[in-house]
Amino acid sequence: MSSVTPTPAARPAAHRALVVDDEEPLARLVAGYLERDGFEVHVAFDGLDALALARSVDPDVVVLDLGLPGMDGVEVCRELRTFSDCYVVMLTARAEEVDTLIGLAVGADDYVTKPFSPRELTARVGVMLRRPRRSAASTVTAHATAAPAPPLVFGSLSIDTVAREVHVDGMLAALTRAEFDVLAALAARPHAAFSRHALIEAVWGDNWVGDEHLVDVHVLHVRRKLGDTAEEQRFVRTVRGVGYRMGQG
Repeated sequence: MSSVTPTPAARPAAHRALVVDDEEPLARLVAGYLERDGFEVHVAFDGLDALALARSVDPDVVVLDLGLPGMDGVEVCRELRTFSDCYVVMLTARAEEVDTLIGLAVGADDYVTKPFSPRELTARVGVMLRRPRRSAASTVTAHATAAPAPPLVFGSLSIDTVAREVHVDGMLAALTRAEFDVLAALAARPHAAFSRHALIEAVWGDNWVGDEHLVDVHVLHVRRKLGDTAEEQRFVRTVRGVGYRMGQG
């Protein structure tokens, strides 16, 4: 297991990052860029060490290579999702869509294809982290200081934007952070049709750089977790030639 110790500074790091790549020079390079952006950075070079570090340091974001030896990035991400809701950015040397779909299916929030600019990668990580997600403590504070907003209801689907919970047919749906944010953006304006670009701006922000088809993958997994299909479209409807909007359930 290997960890990059943060350089002493006058103020503590705002966020913790874990960089996982078996190419040590690349991992150290990415770690250096993140450190310069104020992150506390830890580095691992294989999947088992990455999971041990993740349990120990509780990172806010994990930059995870898909092609790790032994336990690959998909398996690491799948295991990571059993105990953490951190952001996950997958790195892959293969641009085929199947790799992207596999990585995002197990809970990755974004992906970057090698070779990439470390500056672009850290910028995308920064954009993600500007969308803070509520901790249990902040949820309690919100309930204590203001009347909670009622859940958004679409037939058998209930979206609690304060607790960040989704129930469908009475059961809790285990959405990732990005999946919840996509669904909540659609639900906030249920009669509006969102283009991919509009959803990117609503969820990732207008500074996001990358492939807008990322939206399609997240919608695919939202539908799957809600028991919806592209044919039935109870909750997320495709607007041909435009993008997506909420269905009525």
